[in-house]
Amino acid sequence: MANKVGLFFGSFNPIHIGHLIIANYMANYTTLDEVWFVVSPQNPFKEKKSLGNMYDRLEMVNLAIHESESLRSSNIEFSLPQPSYTIDTLIHLAEKYPNKSFSLIMGEDNLAGLPKWKNYEVILRDYPIYVYPRPGYDGGILKEHPSIIMTETPLMELSSTFIRQSVKEGKNIHFFTPDKVIEFIDKKGLYQ
Repeated sequence: MANKVGLFFGSFNPIHIGHLIIANYMANYTTLDEVWFVVSPQNPFKEKKSLGNMYDRLEMVNLAIHESESLRSSNIEFSLPQPSYTIDTLIHLAEKYPNKSFSLIMGEDNLAGLPKWKNYEVILRDYPIYVYPRPGYDGGILKEHPSIIMTETPLMELSSTFIRQSVKEGKNIHFFTPDKVIEFIDKKGLYQ
């Protein structure tokens, strides 16, 4: 039986407690065996200049999940052409790990935008998609697709943008992200 892996794509700039709650929920309250944080060097829909260094972002993910049995990080997209398209990453992972069965994890906001993705029909045909709710979003007609698994993941109104802005303004970010991540941000002088 193939190990079921949920792929949680993101820039994780920085990773925060909301990401960790979603990943932990998916790994423990669904049929997934583990969740991989796929750190994206560049999202085709985001500006590159606002992104922190990809190795720093990967290190922050590793610091945040170091004690977890079911959460992993992946730098698979670091070696793929940029910007990274999810379908290309999925094909690459399936070739590299034939003993694993991959699914996607995304927010309801991303589900609504899925038709803009490269080869989205292939993704819907070949991969289950676990969707977590996002306040103010509705997945639209795709919610009814047989590949879509709507979950009851706890809602989190927290963003990496909020954390970066808080750091820039010298505000306390304790409890928003793990202490080891805060130490790393301080040590490297990130988001000043």
